[in-house]
Amino acid sequence: MSPSRTSRRSFCARAAACSAATALQSSATLRAAGFAAQPAPSASASRPDVAAIDHDRILAAAQHYLTQPPTPLTSLVCPRSSGAADSYYSEPEPSPDAPLRPGSPPPFTAHRDALFSLGLAVPALAAACVLSGEARYADHAATHLRAWFVNPATRMKPAMDFAQSTPASRPPHTSTGRYQGILEALPLVEIAQSIPFLTTLNDADRAALHAWFAAYYHWLTDPQDSGPRLAALARDSKSHHGTSWMLQACAFAYLAAPTGDAARAENPALTDLRHRFKTLTLRAQISPDGTFPHELGSQWPYRDSLFNLDMLAAICELLSTRFESLWDYQLDEGPGMRGAIAYHFPFIADRGMWPFRADADHFEELPSRRASLLLSARAYRRPEYAALWKTLQPDPSTPAILRTLPIHQPLLWVRQPPSA
Repeated sequence: MSPSRTSRRSFCARAAACSAATALQSSATLRAAGFAAQPAPSASASRPDVAAIDHDRILAAAQHYLTQPPTPLTSLVCPRSSGAADSYYSEPEPSPDAPLRPGSPPPFTAHRDALFSLGLAVPALAAACVLSGEARYADHAATHLRAWFVNPATRMKPAMDFAQSTPASRPPHTSTGRYQGILEALPLVEIAQSIPFLTTLNDADRAALHAWFAAYYHWLTDPQDSGPRLAALARDSKSHHGTSWMLQACAFAYLAAPTGDAARAENPALTDLRHRFKTLTLRAQISPDGTFPHELGSQWPYRDSLFNLDMLAAICELLSTRFESLWDYQLDEGPGMRGAIAYHFPFIADRGMWPFRADADHFEELPSRRASLLLSARAYRRPEYAALWKTLQPDPSTPAILRTLPIHQPLLWVRQPPSA
């Protein structure tokens, strides 16, 4: 589908107006927040030393995870699950729109929480290995990965057929998942990003891990002839659920692709995803003014918008090569990543300026440290983005907010792995 055409004069006038408004708004916000204006962006100012900034944080987290044994989902059983012991299963938590019925058991979230913990542990251990060069961090990360994805007795089935299930109230009590449950697999993205940094992985384990992620990518992207077609429903969502599908597909295709810009530029899976991003994702997600219209109607418009922004930034980072940058791509009518980060930047700097309704809960604990600021600072050479990123809290204590940070170890996104 090709972008709709507008006249050159109309387009240029609109672009100039938007650029001027964004510049004025951003400048005023920076002065109010205490960020000094810089006459000429320098490479060092827009590319902060993440290793130095996160050094103590990374090693403290890794030291904690060194003491944690693996908890594969096969050790966490829910009698209400319709799947086998190796099938991921979860139930939606109650909300104002769907309260828990009287007498109902608490929702089963043990698989979700265990996978999320894995998504914190493995990247922290991989980042500590990068910083210190100590094999013990990579070795312990490998222990977790074998339990979850390699060992036949404990490995997770590479599918999300029963995520966010609502158990049937009548026999035979079977249940199927909802497409929204695919969001719970988001920790797999940074796990996949960690694997190339784990230098002590043996060839057999590395091959087994690649095979598991290839199988999950197959489930995520191949047409489904029968069943609920959860992956396709998630893919076609115009909210952050669709962005989550896109980011997962990109991460697993990137892991499987040969290293190097030239090879990745020609990789069929990555090429297809670039095309989808340019023709469908941008149009579905971003308005010409840079907002995410399908997030603004949720109970958490601010949190979901920033969550979406981070995922889109990660997608641009994974899909861009020196031959083609998705950071700079935009449709004729305006939507693009540059406009989205420029629009949201003032509201990350000052939550009180958010022009839409506040989130239903935890609004005062936001924005937290957004990876989109760091990645955009590097892509656009914008030191004010990097300066703001450094001031924000990287590890919020509220799980509901922490789960909306798709990148927990940015060091793994700004460094090249040893194999490359």
